[in-house]
Amino acid sequence: MSERVDGEAAFILHTRPWRETSLIVDVLSRHHGRLGLVARGARRQTSSLKARLVSFQPLSLSWFGKGALRTLHGAEWQGGDLNLRGHGLMCGFYLNELLLRLLPEGDPHEVLFDHYRTALERLGTSDDVEPVLRRFELDLLSELGYAQPLAHTAAGEALEPTRRYGYEYGVGVVPGRPNAPSFEGRTLLELARGDLSRPATLAEGKLLMRGLLAHYLGEKPLATRQLLIDLQKL
Repeated sequence: MSERVDGEAAFILHTRPWRETSLIVDVLSRHHGRLGLVARGARRQTSSLKARLVSFQPLSLSWFGKGALRTLHGAEWQGGDLNLRGHGLMCGFYLNELLLRLLPEGDPHEVLFDHYRTALERLGTSDDVEPVLRRFELDLLSELGYAQPLAHTAAGEALEPTRRYGYEYGVGVVPGRPNAPSFEGRTLLELARGDLSRPATLAEGKLLMRGLLAHYLGEKPLATRQLLIDLQKL
């Protein structure tokens, strides 16, 4: 049975050419999760869709069809320019690549949709992008069930702020071990609250997120992350 969806809040994650005049559009939608849509004729100069299918703009999308690729038949800008520029723009593409690599297709995550929009808004207004990236990484991994709770140990014990702890993938916070990465209890408690104002928490949070992402992304590195690293070296 063919499905029809009208006026769905969404963001464009990526577009790529399809056949001679069309595009395949990867989108993050509020109620339907990540999905691929065919925008027929969108590469023609006369297409009304062409100018609207851009990343980081709040859109209202309409589509129909069934199967893996449905047909996009409407896209309207919802206002609210998120104004990503320069480094913030590159960070936005990094968030998009994370979603494309980790978020299963057709798996709705309304809370994650809101986290994504909030992250874009902050990238457009803040010069300090590191806390924004760390919070979104943790929100994404937590929403997908990849990041275990940080406010207590895997055994349910309260964390001691001055004690150091380890982290095991799929298990959670464990007692610290010699010659293994460790994190201050205070850091883990602040990460659990979303508080990245302390430099030590930001630094250790980056180490924790790098390990988690490397574990779940596998051997293929993120192209945008490497580009961000290269740009910082210039």
